[in-house]
Amino acid sequence: MSDRLIQDNDLVFLILDERRRWLVQVEKGKEFHSHLGIIKFDDIIGNTFGTVVFSHPHDTQGYKFYVLKPLPSDYVIYMGRKTQIIYPEDAGLILMYSGIRPGSKVIEAGCGSGALTCILGTYVQPNGHVYSYDIREKSLRTAKRNITRANLHEFVSINNGDILIDDLDHENVDSVILDMPQPWMAISKVKKYLKFSGVLVSFSPTIEQVKKTTFALQENDFTEIYTYELIKRTMQVKENATRPQVRMIGHTGYITVGRKILEIKNPYRERKPKKFEKVSLDGMPLKE
Repeated sequence: MSDRLIQDNDLVFLILDERRRWLVQVEKGKEFHSHLGIIKFDDIIGNTFGTVVFSHPHDTQGYKFYVLKPLPSDYVIYMGRKTQIIYPEDAGLILMYSGIRPGSKVIEAGCGSGALTCILGTYVQPNGHVYSYDIREKSLRTAKRNITRANLHEFVSINNGDILIDDLDHENVDSVILDMPQPWMAISKVKKYLKFSGVLVSFSPTIEQVKKTTFALQENDFTEIYTYELIKRTMQVKENATRPQVRMIGHTGYITVGRKILEIKNPYRERKPKKFEKVSLDGMPLKE
């Protein structure tokens, strides 16, 4: 996307109000239809992000829509999907604790709709790459479509593959992201793809999955193993009535992280005497 002008085939975030908002791809000569009128994409193309557009016909509709450049969080919430999403707050934590940055090589197992994949692809630019795998044909089709719409196909590969069975042609990967029902079964397999000090991140909805994943990480020589849960609360800001929103999402999932190390048994502090050693206190000053 251009940093200044909206181009043909760009994704835009179209906002009417707090509830009605859409992630749409603008195309010359085409339109976006809603019950509040028609948005002509030719009215948007060539303008800057952060402007407004009015629905046609102007004399009977004329509603004002805001046109913004999509944020990574917008990809998560508003792109087409068939599976449960990872919410923006969880995606942010994954980025922070995985160390993903420009130039990172990332394996993702379980691409789903490609929402998190889009976020990962956004942050590895311009020299990194995300290799995403799934075994569900519907998910693969949806993810590929969303990656193309987000113009991230140069930085993301969507592949049909089973992380538990297939031998993937990867080595020295910076991070592995698991979003799958049985992540503990994949840890011994994906460990060989990670570089030393690389990070494995697993997203799971239940604590039983977390326990099995944690034990598997410990058995496979990972360190710095932690599990987090994030709860985000939106504030309602009004004149003389500012308080937390009454309704909120109480639980999204658990995020478990661990780092791969080259484990070597300590030959020093763990060395035990060959026979019982008695320490003599003769001649030592003792308190009365």
